[in-house]
Amino acid sequence: MKNKQSHFLKGSFALLLFVMLGYMVKFYPEQLTNFDTPIQTWLRGDLPVALTTFFKLTAFFTRVTVLMNTPVVTFWVGVIVLFFVWKKWYTEALLLTGSLVTTGLVVVILKHIYLRPRPALQHLVQEGGYSFPSGHSLAATLVFGSLMIVVGQRMTSQVGKVLVQFALFLCMVTIVLSRVYVGVHYPTDVTGSMLLGFGLLQMVFPYYDRLRFEWRFKSKQK
Repeated sequence: MKNKQSHFLKGSFALLLFVMLGYMVKFYPEQLTNFDTPIQTWLRGDLPVALTTFFKLTAFFTRVTVLMNTPVVTFWVGVIVLFFVWKKWYTEALLLTGSLVTTGLVVVILKHIYLRPRPALQHLVQEGGYSFPSGHSLAATLVFGSLMIVVGQRMTSQVGKVLVQFALFLCMVTIVLSRVYVGVHYPTDVTGSMLLGFGLLQMVFPYYDRLRFEWRFKSKQK
């Protein structure tokens, strides 16, 4: 019970921060300029030729960001879900599927509430619709966050567990940064998405963990 309350507290706090940020986006977007602009300048700047050519940042980020495009993420998440089902990890498959479905539903609703235009920068990838929250960033937070949970529960090697979870975290952060770099999102868009994703995972985790325990208990009785 205490563990459940801890997850709810963390989730509630993250969701509260998201609501507060969303309020600023909706009614006082100009107040967020002091946060967004320095990060955009630091990460992307005016795309200096020497930097982008030497480190190949443009090519890297424009390719990485595609991993969370709807057809692509649906495919590779679907493959992982099928693997979980094959392993009879049904609760894990449900968690991962739910994360992707939730992203699609929540983003469509929230984008039409906040109606935030995309940044007036050169877009390195084609993207339509509104800016807040970032669908790619929310999907990355929920999907990679779910995979981190599964790894934490299923892997027995502590070293392997830490390495895989760290790799998943890096993937998540890279996707999030790519959305700002390619010019289709403000830093506050991706920040809001990460807060929302973290909050949702924290709120769902106690129910997922309980269901996982019950299904494992029933399978052992058969």
